[in-house]
Amino acid sequence: MNKGRLEWVMSGLNQHALSKTEDQFIRTAAEDFDKNHALTEHQEEKLENLYKEKSKLVPNKSHSPLKESSPKKVKPRKPRWKAVF
Repeated sequence: MNKGRLEWVMSGLNQHALSKTEDQFIRTAAEDFDKNHALTEHQEEKLENLYKEKSKLVPNKSHSPLKESSPKKVKPRKPRWKAVF
């Protein structure tokens, strides 16, 4: 796995809520890649499988920079007229 692919997978995983174990694995894999400029075959497979699993889910809105919620459209209210006698 090259650095570009690793960064792409990591950015995709960061859009999802991860368990503590998953988060720790991702951090360790990134540190190993920085240190050795490569991952083991097992680490690559596990990262790819985790990415495939998470990409089937809806991204966690708090982490997704791609889509921010737009304000809801509000219908204007009709003015209430007071009858003056």
